[in-house]
Amino acid sequence: MTPTVDLSNCDNEPIHIPGQVQSHGFLIAIDAKCIIKFHSENITQFLPDLPGDLLGRPIHDIEPLIGANEPPDFINQLISFGRSNKSFDQTNPFSTDIQGTPFYLIINVSGPLYLLEFEPVASDLKTDLQKMIGRSISEMLADKNLNNLLNNSATQVKNVIGYDRVMIYRFAADGHGEVVAEARNNELDSWLGLHYPASDIPKQARELYKHNLTRLIANVHTTPSKIVTTKQLSEDPLDLTHSHLRAVSPIHIQYLKNMGVESSFSISLMYKKELWGLIACHNYSPRFIDYKARDSAKLIGQILSSALEFRQDEANQHLQDKFNSSVNAMSKNMLKNNSIEDALTMPDVNILHATDATGVVLIYDNNTYKIGKTPSDEQIQQLVGWITENVNDTFYSTNELPYIYPEADAFKKVASGIMVLTLSAELSEYIIWFKPEHLEIVTWAGNPDKPAEMAADGTLKISPRHSFEAWSQEVSGKSVPWADEEIKSVTRLRAEVTYAINQKAGAIRMLNERLKQAYEELDTFSFTISHDLKNPLSTIKGYAQMLTKTSNLESRTQDVLSKIDVKVDKMNSMINEVLEYSRIGRLDLNPVEIDVAPIIAEHIKDLKVVYNADHLKVNIGATPPVQGDPTMISQVFANLLSNAIKYSLPSGSPEVHIDATDNESEIVYTIRDNGVGIDIKQLPHVFELFKRMDNVQDIEGTGVGLAIVKRIIEKHNGKIWVDSKLGEGSTFFVAFKK
Repeated sequence: MTPTVDLSNCDNEPIHIPGQVQSHGFLIAIDAKCIIKFHSENITQFLPDLPGDLLGRPIHDIEPLIGANEPPDFINQLISFGRSNKSFDQTNPFSTDIQGTPFYLIINVSGPLYLLEFEPVASDLKTDLQKMIGRSISEMLADKNLNNLLNNSATQVKNVIGYDRVMIYRFAADGHGEVVAEARNNELDSWLGLHYPASDIPKQARELYKHNLTRLIANVHTTPSKIVTTKQLSEDPLDLTHSHLRAVSPIHIQYLKNMGVESSFSISLMYKKELWGLIACHNYSPRFIDYKARDSAKLIGQILSSALEFRQDEANQHLQDKFNSSVNAMSKNMLKNNSIEDALTMPDVNILHATDATGVVLIYDNNTYKIGKTPSDEQIQQLVGWITENVNDTFYSTNELPYIYPEADAFKKVASGIMVLTLSAELSEYIIWFKPEHLEIVTWAGNPDKPAEMAADGTLKISPRHSFEAWSQEVSGKSVPWADEEIKSVTRLRAEVTYAINQKAGAIRMLNERLKQAYEELDTFSFTISHDLKNPLSTIKGYAQMLTKTSNLESRTQDVLSKIDVKVDKMNSMINEVLEYSRIGRLDLNPVEIDVAPIIAEHIKDLKVVYNADHLKVNIGATPPVQGDPTMISQVFANLLSNAIKYSLPSGSPEVHIDATDNESEIVYTIRDNGVGIDIKQLPHVFELFKRMDNVQDIEGTGVGLAIVKRIIEKHNGKIWVDSKLGEGSTFFVAFKK
């Protein structure tokens, strides 16, 4: 019975372990001892003289058949060379000769195994691709306009590889794609501007495009070759994530056949290590491009990726500079003006200018201030009630409010998108920015809600739907998404507003009463931790250590007891840090002038030893003195420098930069690293107690250090904020009042 195609399963299809390879080449997988663990069934088509029982044999048994003119043990030597270089880039491809025919050997890693892939040197290209690359790249980059850049790139790629259709395909945040540039044969219909649902290239396929920057499907009509092994050699299927011959999903093959495409070739386009899109090439007859030609084509993708990244970064920086200027102006106004609300709602520069919103409302001190286009007073009041009930974070944003809060449908033309900054949840004080509905006509390549159709034999065929006829859909109730730079700007504004409010906190009697009550509760809490928790922990640790001295314990039991000991120590550490956090609020300040330079130098010296970081590069600029408590200020720099070093070590070449600027009202220290960085969505939560970012869960830490730093800085009437990009490092700013 023919299996029915179900597109709802596309995201679950294990395409990295298809158990097959494309038939234009063959594959052998060997372990570290060069024993053959897997091979493709079609190997005998290329090597007819092979013995029938390859599995379990050492690879050198068949090396004379693979490379008659190669030195003995040449495959092991290639693997050793690649292992020492931690990459096979220098050896791939290795040119050899099989049965008198030139072949490329490409080596890649698959877990503990090595993939040996053999494919012909012959190519269907009529031109010398490498010679054309330089001229094509200069043609691509001839225009700084983004649309022209993409159109130039599509045209040049088509000229180079000669495919019938070349498209630049860009992914949206939800995974669906759009053809944003195209070069095609005259007889073909244009697909420019067409959108394709995310199921066409599901999530796991997009992940593979990040590992393999080029992907060739030479002929959709060939039968793939199965990969064989035995249960004695491997119980798990062979992971072909890094394979060039990896067979194609049957769903995708059917997809191409439905379009009439017989060969496809793609080049990945990356932005900040994420998949931006593809150069997608279609041919309506079979077409093979050899490894070197594909590698040359990959260079086009890398150059275009760099150009896209440069232009996007340039635009982002311009936007960030604009928002920073507005926030800086408001910060100065808040410090000069006794009224925070007046400083934030001035006609020349106000909270509306911190984003690209079209309206904003400030709800503060029992008053509501509206700027720009906003919902009505009654609608705002109801929205605030919904926010109070449903938004628990200090920062929240969405660009599809009517889908989450149905009552917003009544005012979607002015507020389909909102960004919320909570000043005080208890007092229902907020800043809410609004973006209007952005009506959009999305033209799909066929009806995206009709992904399968009944064929004559009763089976379901996947999209595209016969002809790719344009199918238009009006998207309503959504605004233009909030940009990362807007989120950063609002996060910075939050720090400035909090600082200004704290400066005027003496006038807020309610806050003083709550602080007094909180301190009393904190004393009780601290005593409970130190007495009721630490003593039982000491007992648990003692019992565990006693049990480890028992001679006849099994190794697994010893391991469990050892883990108990480690976890008790970690919990003790967390308790001590919470006690330190609570202690800071009760300490009296006796500020003195502090020479910061020796504090930084001493911490750097100690931390290099702690983290075994002799290769750490530290750049220290200006270090002006500050006013404060020496012990607390030392603790601030210890925490920030420790984080900078700890989270930059995974980069391999860790760098930390320390500098300071001295202006008329404050001294601002910056500590910048090139570490793992912080996801933009988690940036507003960095200084919260016990908050650890998702990408550092395997790095030691408790999530209390930055909360302590923030509490110390606020006690010194200062402020702290952070700017960061995932994978590019973080910069912490600490402002000390003069």
